[in-house]
Amino acid sequence: MTADSFLFWMLAAVTLISGLTVVLVSNPIYSALSLAMTMVGVSALFATLGAYFIAGVQLIVYAGAVLVLFVMVLMLFDLKTELATFSRGKLSGILKIATVGILAGFLAGAFGITAELAEKPATAAVQSGAEAAKSLGVLLFTKYVFGFEALGVLLLVIAIGVVGLARSKGGTHAKH
Repeated sequence: MTADSFLFWMLAAVTLISGLTVVLVSNPIYSALSLAMTMVGVSALFATLGAYFIAGVQLIVYAGAVLVLFVMVLMLFDLKTELATFSRGKLSGILKIATVGILAGFLAGAFGITAELAEKPATAAVQSGAEAAKSLGVLLFTKYVFGFEALGVLLLVIAIGVVGLARSKGGTHAKH
């Protein structure tokens, strides 16, 4: 076994174990930490495959921004009453099962559409990785710069609002 294949299988095992831990651990904080480890593992897998841009985006967007959003949402929960809130009654169980069924149907439909599209030949010219990243950056910072900046301000306002709500009277982290 070469060093590259050993590194790949080690990272795959770490990613798989941390991904299972996200689902199996009952504490949401440990689940969020396991999610961070999963995202870092996926990013490392992309890096071993030579897709450095995707690895960087994976780290910045998912391990950074999305995980911070999860932690902000966890700040709003009262973790002591969480289990009782999410495990009530037969109607709640039926709704959960129905939601999973609907999502499974959507996924099956999406895979069917993807399989149909994969059978058709691609007609557009494929850009190299550097050219595609450059054209995306130019487009993002020229034509869509207002939306990009507005999204940054919106995320900042959300972060300040979550901290303010969590620390307000009656919030989960209020000073009593």
